[in-house]
Amino acid sequence: MGHRSVADLMTPTAVTVQRGTSFKEIARLLKEFDITAVPVVDDTGRPVGVVSEADLLHRRSADGVATAGQLMTSPAVTARPEWSVVRAARIMKRHQVKRLPVIDAGGRVIGVLSRSDLIQLFLRSDRAIQEEILEDVLTHTLRIAPSAITVDVKDGLVTLSGTVPRPELLPVVVRLCQSVDGVVDVDSRLTCAETKPI
Repeated sequence: MGHRSVADLMTPTAVTVQRGTSFKEIARLLKEFDITAVPVVDDTGRPVGVVSEADLLHRRSADGVATAGQLMTSPAVTARPEWSVVRAARIMKRHQVKRLPVIDAGGRVIGVLSRSDLIQLFLRSDRAIQEEILEDVLTHTLRIAPSAITVDVKDGLVTLSGTVPRPELLPVVVRLCQSVDGVVDVDSRLTCAETKPI
């Protein structure tokens, strides 16, 4: 997962609203574009907050004429496209938000990253993860014969057993496996001719 960036997963957005956008218009946009939230931007296109479906639902009973400025969660917690997915996930958790507007170097919104985008990474089948490790990591990248290492994957947990030709490869194998999309953790039981299990 480590090598994926926010830019790889975000939904590019052309949909933003301003502080004065009405409740009804926001609801229409969410439905029309099949999105769950929309960034609120100022006159220069920089995000000042986010209005989500939940914000609309909370206010609907009280005030159907509210504007984006009254409904939004503010300030906007944002991400940059070059960030790692792990960094974006930590920011979401720290600020307890479900989505992050993604901004360019000028501070303008270019996309939105949602928690559901991140979850997609962990929905890869164990078989697909196993194949990528065997073919890409071991065979192509490290030139280790797949027969030398057994790769078991269960619910994203990778267990490695077998032997590697050189001790310096032990941490490298683990690190590369950890960076494969969908991998939750790596349990290494690998050995080397000259070392004990790590």
